[in-house]
Amino acid sequence: MEQVFFFYFAFVIAAAAVLVVALRNPIYSALALLIMFFHVAGLYVTLHAEFLAAVQIVVYAGAILVLYLFVVMLLNLRQDDRYHRQWPMAVAVGSTLVIEAVILMAMKGWTTPVVATGAETTVGGTGNTEAIGDVLYSTYLFPFEVASLILLVAMIGAIILAKKDLGEPAES
Repeated sequence: MEQVFFFYFAFVIAAAAVLVVALRNPIYSALALLIMFFHVAGLYVTLHAEFLAAVQIVVYAGAILVLYLFVVMLLNLRQDDRYHRQWPMAVAVGSTLVIEAVILMAMKGWTTPVVATGAETTVGGTGNTEAIGDVLYSTYLFPFEVASLILLVAMIGAIILAKKDLGEPAES
């Protein structure tokens, strides 16, 4: 029964991801992205990661999608015909990725990955939230801090680029 739910969520996630890219109207694309976010949260629930499902809905479906919609409304996007020239390249890249995935599955088979001993995240009676916090702030502290610095630099770069596009002088 778990496989039925997994394949349902996986199919809807893949179909919604294709719709996000393929739809011409940015609002419809954002709605397809919302559907994808909710189904990813459903996939987390099937994996017994309820905290990640809640974070997926609150952060991605709530905050990030609203940010996307604000940007779409702010830019006032018009229909553009230059995307018609990109279809041959998109088909070539997509078919190459599908062929690679089929080859990888044929080579490795449909086996489940082997979990290394000592890689368990739950200890005793702790739940998902405690386990994620413990691993994040002990084992993966350095990558977590590096990711936060990369996001900070990207945010500062976006602000500087937006100031230059608006014609305001950028401060050095």
